Amino acid sequence: MAPSNGKKRQRVAHQHRQPSTIAATVSRLSSTAALIESFPDQTLTETSQKLCCPSPYPHYSAASSSSTSIFNDPTTADVILRLFQDPTTPFTDTADSVSSMDDVSDVQIYLHSDVLRKAQYFNALLSDRWQQDNNTNATKSLISLNLGVPPNDDAFMNHFTVFELLYTNDFANVVNSASTALDILPIALELLFEECVKSCVKFLEAVPWSEEEERRVMGLIPLLSEEESRELLSRVSPEGEDACEEMLDGLITAAIHSHPNMAFAKAFVAKLLREFSWRESARRVLERAFGASLKVVNESLEEYSSPDFRGDHNETEAIQRLNLHTAMTNGRHLVWLIERMIELRVADCAVKEWSEQGAFTADLQRAFRDDAWRNIVPGLPAVVLRCTCKLANAVAAGTILASRQVRKKLVKDWLPVLIVCKDNVSFALASNKPLYLELEETFLRIISTLPMSDAQELLKQCLSFSTRNVEDCPHLVTAFNTWFRRATQRP
Repeated sequence: MAPSNGKKRQRVAHQHRQPSTIAATVSRLSSTAALIESFPDQTLTETSQKLCCPSPYPHYSAASSSSTSIFNDPTTADVILRLFQDPTTPFTDTADSVSSMDDVSDVQIYLHSDVLRKAQYFNALLSDRWQQDNNTNATKSLISLNLGVPPNDDAFMNHFTVFELLYTNDFANVVNSASTALDILPIALELLFEECVKSCVKFLEAVPWSEEEERRVMGLIPLLSEEESRELLSRVSPEGEDACEEMLDGLITAAIHSHPNMAFAKAFVAKLLREFSWRESARRVLERAFGASLKVVNESLEEYSSPDFRGDHNETEAIQRLNLHTAMTNGRHLVWLIERMIELRVADCAVKEWSEQGAFTADLQRAFRDDAWRNIVPGLPAVVLRCTCKLANAVAAGTILASRQVRKKLVKDWLPVLIVCKDNVSFALASNKPLYLELEETFLRIISTLPMSDAQELLKQCLSFSTRNVEDCPHLVTAFNTWFRRATQRP
């Protein structure tokens, strides 16, 4: 949204100028660093006299003017403008307020009133009404004006550029970079030089900005009209409050569903999420994506396990294959999403939701007891258990502070799935053994955090962790020894 009109500068319309408007403009602008006064030429400093023609282009012809006025020509000028350093001048950047031009405190330029009138500021100051109210100045052949400039190295040259543009209108060649446009736009705004303002704004709308240039643009936007600032604001101001979340939603959806180079896209989005400063927004986006993918996996396994889809005909088999592939694809998405949530420490809701999947874990157990999935999606058990393992590890490590009920439910519902996978899947994929052992150890660590009665109930189910050689399951031995030690010691 553009700044309110109360903060806009007031301009005198060139074709609709009224005496009251001129008076108001003169009154407002008289509080700026431009001061009007008469002074004899000999009062100028010696330094100023040496710099009477400081511009690199001191004799531009006013091709756009009806006269043959030449910039900084003392033989035809009717206005002497004195530029002097003034720390109180508007648009002074405090970061650049110290000038190295110790020997240049003011300079004078010879100008022409008919050209200066292109700037509404000077048009108001040179109006007949103002001249009549200042008889002392009106009786002189040359009008003497003062204009304060910020005390930095480039202030004089930037002002010379703007005054030359009054004579040449050569905006296309002069306004050729964002830096130049930002240097002269504040001066054009101060002098109400409308053509220059429009040219600078139009250029800034069309070119990229550096971060520093963007900061400067934002500082100037409140001084522009609503129409002038609309395009600039649209570049830096989102239309809605949830623009960041909408962008992250779209990026995550594209990375995990539709991007051809999915691995690269996921890595890039993961980097964006790590560097994103609004953690709560990232939390909401990841939780929505997690819930959506979990729902798809859940529904796919439910249909696969449903008696309605049992049969040997080709159509049923095709549907079963589709359900399993859908579950497998979205299961991989879940692994990536869980990794991102744990990395950002926003996985507490995901753990709670994962611990409330009694129906889902029952479908998984039924599915993994069959043989149909083995030739279709042999990696599905590992994907599902990897999700469980990552969340359980985060709980056991304290990365996620889960309540007692959540910790118990997480082990109670997912321990049977681990047992079924060990009994029915391990011979098909021996490479899953490290994953099984890691999850066993993690479940036993979580059980050790529960009350004795809960631990007693769950440890009985962990007997399947045992092997023929007791030395191969030290984690199970340690868990039972810990329970018996606690049970036999007196309070």
